[in-house]
Amino acid sequence: MSSLDRMLTILDLFDENLMSIQLDHAIQATGASKATAYRYIQSLCHRGLLAPAAGGSYVLGPRVIELDRLVRKMDPLLSSASPLIRAAGSRLNVNIMLCSFYGDKVMCADLAWPDASIEQTYERGRPMPMFRGAMAKIILANLTPYQLRSIMLWHAEGIREAGLGENWEEFRSRMSKLRRAGFCMSRAEVFPGLIGISAPIFDADQRVLGSVVFIIPEERYDADPGAPYQAAIIELAASITSDIAKRSAGSPAGAGRAARPRKARAAGRELAEKGAA
Repeated sequence: MSSLDRMLTILDLFDENLMSIQLDHAIQATGASKATAYRYIQSLCHRGLLAPAAGGSYVLGPRVIELDRLVRKMDPLLSSASPLIRAAGSRLNVNIMLCSFYGDKVMCADLAWPDASIEQTYERGRPMPMFRGAMAKIILANLTPYQLRSIMLWHAEGIREAGLGENWEEFRSRMSKLRRAGFCMSRAEVFPGLIGISAPIFDADQRVLGSVVFIIPEERYDADPGAPYQAAIIELAASITSDIAKRSAGSPAGAGRAARPRKARAAGRELAEKGAA
């Protein structure tokens, strides 16, 4: 691992269970000496990615806010999907979530929430289970064989626990079936009482960028099982994909590409568990 990788590992420490860090956290996460870990933190502070806080702790810095604003303005997935999910949500009176992914994380990127009778349990930036829920499974199903093999290698236990396959052949077969279907439906896998129906979103080169998902109360779905939710979500995802391709053709930068899956950093997980204890 390069020194740059070690320094960036410090940012991986932050999550909802660990909102601020101490120098000792950085030492443990990077395996560096106290002096080197301190230099890493100071470099991140200098760039605005960290900021000093009370008691010798450090929190995420203002540069993160600035970067989030740029993402909202420039990200191809958000630019194309945000107006379309709001129009569809209003027309169908269905709550819709837009999901993106990087490495081994799937997260909420945007929401359209016209049905206020459902508590808004999702929020932008909130990570989702990697192997549960329609939003994540349809992304997995459209990854390359290389990516799926890497995920199976790193997360075989999680895949088995989610019922996605006991081995590589079973996992590949289930993902292939989902990919051919073009949509995924899950019932109460992430939050009780809610059904998710999702479809994948692609860039101009047909690489999966994320997913769009209807979030429907079970009682509403069961009361009208013939409602064309599956066709509607596939159509919405196709419209977003088409808009991304059009925008990409007119932009020299093209559409964004999601990072390959990576193994979750053990140090970050361990520290998060300690913070939650």
